[in-house]
Amino acid sequence: MAANGTSNAGTIAELVRAQWGDHRIGAKYGDRALTHHELAGGAAARAALLGELLPRGAEPHLGVLLDNVPEYPLWLSAAALAGAAVAGINPTRRGPELARDISHTDCALLITERAHLPLLAGLALPLPPERVLVVDDPAYEELLAPYEGTPPDQIAAGSTAARPPTPDSRMLLYFTSGSTGAPKAALCSQGRLAAAGHSLVGYLGVRRDDVHYLCMPMFHGNAVIAGWAPALAGGAALALRRRFSASVFLPDVRRYGATYFTYVGRAVQYLLATPPAPDDRDNPLRTGFGTEAGTVDTARFAERFGVRLIEGYGSSEGGAAIQRTPDTPPGAVGRPAPGDDLAVVDPETGTELPRARLDPAGRLLNGEQAIGELVNRGRSSFEGYWRNPGATAARTRGRAEGRVGAGWYWTGDLFFRDTDGFFHFAGRTDDRLRVDSENLAAAMIENILARYAPAAGVAVYAVPDPVAGDQVMAALALHEGAVFDPDDFAAFLAAQPDLGTKMAPRFVRTVAALPVTATNKVHRVALRRAGFRCPEPVWWSPVTSAARTTAPAGSGYRPFTDEDRVALLALYRDQGRAHLLDR
Repeated sequence: MAANGTSNAGTIAELVRAQWGDHRIGAKYGDRALTHHELAGGAAARAALLGELLPRGAEPHLGVLLDNVPEYPLWLSAAALAGAAVAGINPTRRGPELARDISHTDCALLITERAHLPLLAGLALPLPPERVLVVDDPAYEELLAPYEGTPPDQIAAGSTAARPPTPDSRMLLYFTSGSTGAPKAALCSQGRLAAAGHSLVGYLGVRRDDVHYLCMPMFHGNAVIAGWAPALAGGAALALRRRFSASVFLPDVRRYGATYFTYVGRAVQYLLATPPAPDDRDNPLRTGFGTEAGTVDTARFAERFGVRLIEGYGSSEGGAAIQRTPDTPPGAVGRPAPGDDLAVVDPETGTELPRARLDPAGRLLNGEQAIGELVNRGRSSFEGYWRNPGATAARTRGRAEGRVGAGWYWTGDLFFRDTDGFFHFAGRTDDRLRVDSENLAAAMIENILARYAPAAGVAVYAVPDPVAGDQVMAALALHEGAVFDPDDFAAFLAAQPDLGTKMAPRFVRTVAALPVTATNKVHRVALRRAGFRCPEPVWWSPVTSAARTTAPAGSGYRPFTDEDRVALLALYRDQGRAHLLDR
């Protein structure tokens, strides 16, 4: 038995079965509360239904297109019991790209709700209407009724169309993006997810009386791996918020008695932008765990709310992880997680790069020599991408004998390592962007912007966000005689059915011609380094520095003035991220 009273189960299914007979509160949502026993029973009923609905011979995959409602963890648990896998479907995706995600992951069943049905209207889905279950439709309750009361152990005996679960059983297919276009579905087995849950129980000190507040979307790995899994492994309860809301965060935390929450980047910024109140520290939270909050905002959060944020780094695919230790200096992420052999290397030669030299203020002095790609040279938990052997091979460089770095896990992220061995995040490789904690591929956005009639050429690239992650910038080479019309461009963006909510450019640079390399490729490095500090006209959807928040990108563009540049650069300096503009 572990210190918290739970066994170190090897599968998620074992953890779900362990809930049976536990009548403590296991999940809270609005005025609704479910015991752990009810969660296990509900999962078993859904697993039994799954066994009836899954076509024989089909991949045991179900797509879940839901907000954070109780049905989401119920179906995660049901899939675990049945030896099936959940593909988290992102509701910010649109049109053919949304249909592509469902089709690519071979979803034999789609779980959704009425609020998301308009997203599916008119799409060519790869499954018939009877295998689209709408959880807030009365017909759904009728389907479930015959299976109510099914014990979880009965499902574990293999009574469904899926296989009895083992540690190697596929559990999650969650989308990530790289530089090659369409999102890739990373695989996560029951064994890896259970191990992550157990590890975080120990790392975070999860207790049985804890309440994990899940306000980050559950189609994202953060909420499932860092929120749901450690709650399940530690016997803690869940509190669900349909969608993140900064204004109701503290009322929710107090209402549910939440002691822990997960976050990604901008969520912390939004919370800090709410009006301060004298009782901000009057809350039951013990800690938050996430990424990309930034050193400045982490300190501000602790000062204002009395809550310690634990920053970490972990590739979505599970190939590398960095943990913050008590002696981690400001600005650093931390040291490698146990078992990882991490290094910062030259991406061409695989040679480990020199350690970084920092001045007394923490500014990097030898970035050109010290910044490289983070790799894991040891054994990683990367399990590949679904139906994408090329992308899988690229992550490990094909494991080919004699090839530099073959068999290592290549994160695609840029880091430097200081003389004390601490790793510092320095950005992402050329064609990858991370906006509001969503991974995007520049090529996908370029394909959409290429439809803009006045543009003869388009290049999309990342500029660092003042606080966390990236912002989207686009360079448009206009046809001869064309003039950039910001209102027309905004209307064009609004009319694109496959433009996700995070894809609209924050900055637009108009150029006579796109810069190219000697091999006639778009010179992204030059574009990225210039960013918004370029000689050509730049238009933008403004960042409000006073509140440290942003207007929705693409909602309206205006000229980026010298005054705007001065104010924005000051914001970068205040957040300790000005050096990223020169990478």
